[in-house]
Amino acid sequence: MSRSILAALMFCLWCGAAAARSPLVLFTDFGTADGAVAAMKGVAYSVSQDLLVTDLSHEDPGSIFAGAFRLFQPAPFWPKGTVFVAVVDPGVGTERLAVALETRSGRFFLAPNNGLLTIVAEREGVAELREIDERVNRLPGSQESHTFHGRDIFAYAGARLAAGAQSFEQIGRKLPPEALIRIPYSAPQRLGDTVAGVVPVLDAHFGNVWTNIPKSLFDELQIPLGQNLHVRIRQGERLVADIVAPYRRTFGEVPPGEPLVYVNGLLDMAVAINLGDFAKRHGVESGPDWRIELAPAQ
Repeated sequence: MSRSILAALMFCLWCGAAAARSPLVLFTDFGTADGAVAAMKGVAYSVSQDLLVTDLSHEDPGSIFAGAFRLFQPAPFWPKGTVFVAVVDPGVGTERLAVALETRSGRFFLAPNNGLLTIVAEREGVAELREIDERVNRLPGSQESHTFHGRDIFAYAGARLAAGAQSFEQIGRKLPPEALIRIPYSAPQRLGDTVAGVVPVLDAHFGNVWTNIPKSLFDELQIPLGQNLHVRIRQGERLVADIVAPYRRTFGEVPPGEPLVYVNGLLDMAVAINLGDFAKRHGVESGPDWRIELAPAQ
């Protein structure tokens, strides 16, 4: 191979590496009826048209806590270096901080410091936390805009990070991990022959009830597939649902309209109705005050 051809190949390889970008994932509660999300994408592409920008969700998650779980749900399946911009921000324009989190899994999350990063920090761990310096991470010309930080700060800073226009260390001053605001909620636990946890979020499209009880904890009860379970769901002290359902691998293993307990895609326990909406039928919602218990049926 001639030196000129080898040099050309090396140059092409260098160009490809130089053009490489980290994925940028957007999560908001803005909806898509207007141009808010498109504006955020426009800001990102103005930083670099080589970015890979994709959507997590832009529907209203219902609460910051539900948003925290929605944000974590796809995160483990994205590669190291992915930048998530998360904006569920009822306190926009107030004194709440804008922060950037690097997890121990090597992913980056930019969000308001209002509890939205609670589950991500818990499940992936905190490697480093920084305040987003708005003096350098604000869309030029947006200084008089105070209610669209999703576009003016988070999308702009996230795009610059994903495009390699700034390093994580350049995004702002380092904060202690304990500066990250977390929403308190009950951790999953085993109480004798019962496992208990909370309902952090509903499977919105199908009405399945997801829990934060990991399969590994449930497995301590040594419940075989097919055995009936006693399922109790409470909001605070109010008993909302009290049913018996079999532990099954998948929905089609029970007749249509019948309930089951299963393991969801995050390897947490969940409750559903085959071809039905469990949450709607039983009036179940989600949040830190929604508790669920699973135990062998007597």
